[in-house]
Amino acid sequence: MTSRPKLATNANFARGLGALALFAVLAGAFLLTEFGPAAWYPEGASVTAGIGYALFDMSGQTPLIDTGFLAAFETVDFVLVAALVAAITLARKDGGEA
Repeated sequence: MTSRPKLATNANFARGLGALALFAVLAGAFLLTEFGPAAWYPEGASVTAGIGYALFDMSGQTPLIDTGFLAAFETVDFVLVAALVAAITLARKDGGEA
């Protein structure tokens, strides 16, 4: 059985004010920065179509820049995720407890 969390009464307000000040600085930097157009992204090109063409190594079909290694990257990604899931499964305790 779990119990309710206790409210901290000895809070340090300096840390909270520091976090709010950092948030204000980062929000101001993000909102006031002028981002120019992407130099590599042509007008009217579809990112989804570009990913599909890159996955099947059809780089001549899209105006987007690609390296032709997307399928290899996805294969390695799938193998690493499977290895991670297998490692977690093997590391679990007996009896199904986490």
